[in-house]
Amino acid sequence: MLMRLRLLLITMGGGVALLVVLCLGAQNLSDRYRLNLGLGTSAPLPAGFVVGVSAVLGLIGGGSLTALLMPESRR
Repeated sequence: MLMRLRLLLITMGGGVALLVVLCLGAQNLSDRYRLNLGLGTSAPLPAGFVVGVSAVLGLIGGGSLTALLMPESRR
């Protein structure tokens, strides 16, 4: 249980740190695009920001899934 919690906290902490760096780096990008979301469009966002957010969400989702599916360690 402790190993799962540690892995989950490391995953969340790393994901949040990457998201903060991504937000700071996306401030000076000039090419901004709108995303068609089906019901409407999003605010103008840089393409690198959209790709970066999807990568960070994949990292968080994969790490969380790994923490949940990790077998119990028996001593």
